[in-house]
Amino acid sequence: MPASATLRLQIERSLEARFPAALTPVPRTIRETAATGIAAVDELLDGGFPVGAISELVGPSCSGRTSLALAFLAERTAEERFCAWVDAEDAFDPESAAASGVLLEQLLWVRCGGAKKEREKNWTRLEQALKATDLLLQAGGFAAIVLDLAGIDPTEGMRIPLATWFRYRQAADRTRCSLLVLGRASYAQSSAAMVLDAEPMRLEEVGGTMLHAGAFALSRRRQRFPQQWNNARKPPTSTWTASAPWAVEQSA
Repeated sequence: MPASATLRLQIERSLEARFPAALTPVPRTIRETAATGIAAVDELLDGGFPVGAISELVGPSCSGRTSLALAFLAERTAEERFCAWVDAEDAFDPESAAASGVLLEQLLWVRCGGAKKEREKNWTRLEQALKATDLLLQAGGFAAIVLDLAGIDPTEGMRIPLATWFRYRQAADRTRCSLLVLGRASYAQSSAAMVLDAEPMRLEEVGGTMLHAGAFALSRRRQRFPQQWNNARKPPTSTWTASAPWAVEQSA
C-alpha cells in the first residue's frame, strides 16, 4: 500500500470515534426533480426543477420567467398538488395563470400589494413577502411555492439576510417543496441549488397589452446537484416557446 494511502488510513482510524471517515468525500446527492412541462427546459434541467430546494429564475421584464413559473405550476396543480404564489408587488394575474393551465383551486395567492412609493414602503412589501414565504415553508403541504420578487428593486433584494435563505433551504428540504424565486438579480447565493438566466428572443403582442406568443432563451448559471437522470452532458443553454396568452410584464 502506498505511503500516502497508509497515512490517510491511520488518520481516519484515529479520528473515527469523533469524525467518522473524516477524509472520505461526501457522496454526490441525486435530487428528485419536478417537470416544468416544457420539453426543451426539462432537457436542459435534467428533468425539471429540484424538489426540496431553492431555484432562482433571473431575467428582465418579458424574459419568460413568469411564463415558465406558470408552466411549472400548471404541471404541479394538474397532479392535484397544492402550490402558492407569493406576490410581492401585486402583479400576479389569475386569468393569465388559468390560460397557462394552472388550476386556481389548487393555488394559494398571497398578495403583498400596495402603491409603489418610497423605499421604506418598498421594503415593507418585501418583508411581508419574506414572512409569508417563511410561514408557508414551515407549515408544509405545498409542492411548489413561487416567491415573485420580479418587481423588487435589486438593491432591496440584496438586503435580504443570508440567514433567511438558509432557513428557506432547510425548510424546503424538510417539506419537499420546490421554492422558485423570480427576480431581476440572484439573491439566494449559496442557498440556491440552481440559478437560471432568462432572456427574450422574439415576442408577438396583440393590441399592445397582451403577448400572443414568444420565444425565450434559458441558460444555467449554476446547478449544485446532479439530477435524477443526468446521464449525459447537457448544453448550458436552451430555447423554448410559449403560445398561450399572458399579460405583458410591466417594467418596475
